[in-house]
Amino acid sequence: MSEVRALLFDTFGTLVDWRAGLITQLEQWGTARNIAADWPGLVLAWRRDHVLALAKVRTGQREWANLDELQRETMRQLAPQFGLPTLSNDTLDRLARMWHELPAWPDTVEGMARLRAKYPAAPLSNGHVALLIRLARAAGITFDAVFGADVFRQYKPDPQTYLGAATLLGCAPGEVMFVAFHPSDLEAAAACGLRTCFVSRPLEYGAGVVVEQPPAQGDVDLMVGDLLELATAMGC
Repeated sequence: MSEVRALLFDTFGTLVDWRAGLITQLEQWGTARNIAADWPGLVLAWRRDHVLALAKVRTGQREWANLDELQRETMRQLAPQFGLPTLSNDTLDRLARMWHELPAWPDTVEGMARLRAKYPAAPLSNGHVALLIRLARAAGITFDAVFGADVFRQYKPDPQTYLGAATLLGCAPGEVMFVAFHPSDLEAAAACGLRTCFVSRPLEYGAGVVVEQPPAQGDVDLMVGDLLELATAMGC
């Protein structure tokens, strides 16, 4: 991988554990208000529906909106289905901001530090820049740059996100490696000429839950178990 000059990372699910983090925050929020609900079910539905909302922006079915706006809209629609009371705009804002404070996977902070000793590293996320800055600080992750969807006003897997980030890093696409758990994200990056690394995160959706089948050997440039293994493979 001597030709790789920089690294880009998917964030939700790849660097941070959104599922566990959101369940914990919602449980605490509900307990403080004497509200009980199927929090794990709500979190999975929230994730599912925000992906659908991203697609509407990407395909031009609705105007640009950042992730906070989309999370508020999807939570407003989901709340009655899970027996929650009517939520005020302030409450919806607070719930959307739960995505700003999520725990890193156990290997993320050390792995990122090792990788950054040799390579510039940045998130390429569907979150917006302000969200990603807060997320990184809360999780203890250090980046060299931050590429949120609002930089490009488009969401992955639109090609301008991958190609735009490579350009801003001063690299040709083939000089950038994109690291993610999600095969569809990796496939889109590879189609733009980026190198790709699949990192295993089997607990993203909960034990035993598989949303996308892992890529086959040869579909990506590297397959690793975590970021520590990636750092070793990259000579860091």
